[in-house]
Amino acid sequence: MGTGEQLVTVAAVLLGALTTHLTNYVMERSRHRRELLTRWDDRKLDAYSGYVDRVRAGIFLAVRLYEHREGLRRSEHSEAEMVAELAEAERHRGRSFEQIMLLGGDEVVEAAHELNAAALAVDWQATGKTTGTLEEWRGRNRVVFREINQFHEAARVDLGVQGKVTGDNHPERDLLLPSARRDSETGT
Repeated sequence: MGTGEQLVTVAAVLLGALTTHLTNYVMERSRHRRELLTRWDDRKLDAYSGYVDRVRAGIFLAVRLYEHREGLRRSEHSEAEMVAELAEAERHRGRSFEQIMLLGGDEVVEAAHELNAAALAVDWQATGKTTGTLEEWRGRNRVVFREINQFHEAARVDLGVQGKVTGDNHPERDLLLPSARRDSETGT
């Protein structure tokens, strides 16, 4: 075998080794990116679901307080206890909101701002910081649940989840009211 043939063989081996190295590098980098995306998506999902859970928990506490204050339903807890529970829920919601600010995409962050404002309106009427009629109270609750759905939509897009939670396949639902109160409102 001549010198030229040996050089071609060495060049082919070097080219093969370089190609193998570059292919492994690209594949490893791609795998690492997928792992990072999956890890961040997991963190986002936890943050998004935790935030909605905190919002809903606060709403239910606000409803309990409002109904107690307005004489619609008595509670075994004092008003002061319920106000303290709601304040603690607001604190937890605020911490969850901060996670959204750190991890969420632009649309998710904007939806969280809108949801936070709607939830605060419910809290403020429940605590008496703002006044309003029962119908205004229900309107605030309708708004906050619509904002939860908007937040869900933005989060699903950010996470790459197919489908929607609103629209033709999912008609808008109204507040669930106990039949005794619903009957007295409609006169039936």
